[in-house]
Amino acid sequence: MTRLATTFSAPHPALVCFITAGDGDTAANLDALVEGGADVIELGMPFTDPMADGPAIQAANIRSLGAGTTTAEVLRHAAEFRQRHPQVPLVLMGYANPMIRRGPDWFADHCAAAGVDGVICVDLAPEEDPDLGPALRDKGIALIRLSTPTTSDARLPDVLDGSGGFLYYVSVAGITGLQSAAIADIEANVSRIKRHTALPVAVGFGVREPEQAAEIARVADGVVVGSALVRLVEQHGTHAPRHLRDLTARLAKAVHSARKANP
Repeated sequence: MTRLATTFSAPHPALVCFITAGDGDTAANLDALVEGGADVIELGMPFTDPMADGPAIQAANIRSLGAGTTTAEVLRHAAEFRQRHPQVPLVLMGYANPMIRRGPDWFADHCAAAGVDGVICVDLAPEEDPDLGPALRDKGIALIRLSTPTTSDARLPDVLDGSGGFLYYVSVAGITGLQSAAIADIEANVSRIKRHTALPVAVGFGVREPEQAAEIARVADGVVVGSALVRLVEQHGTHAPRHLRDLTARLAKAVHSARKANP
């Protein structure tokens, strides 16, 4: 089994935590997420036009790029993370331009060498799968696709074709960090998606508090938290790891215990 498959086969939902590479002390921030109990790490690749991201992650992209972060440096962070945490799944999340500008084979080769488990390419439509998907799958790397509240039953098969690892359900029609969906809507859409696939479904966008994460974990296989963690990096700088660890621990406790309330 892959690291992602092993994680999602656990008897509790998974906590998926996101930070932006190159924003603050990346290694220390990543370690803090793991120490806090994150099950899957998403490492954001900074980009000049992060169209799906809200103000917090947009600002993190700007800080990272301003510090000179490159794709090669993101991959270095990934490789060093893999050495420190051999069993924790690591997913790169970003946009197509940095991933394919040197060619899909270059990117897939370097992801594989760094021990990356999956890739989320926000602006790569299923119809553009040949631009990246085959190269990743050839290296055993999951191409993790996104579904939204507006993804119809007719569209879902296209989204799922070639997708791996888990399906990322974007719970609001908008950008990250600003809105939260009603739990009844999340439950209905997760149930609908699961009629089409055996892939685990992780829910993100707008998740900030442990209580909210616990509600979602009762109806999904995973909960994704990003903007709330990125804001801690912005607020606390070099002191961010302690705050990241504390929030992650509270989120992990809520998510991991959720299924006990609803077996």
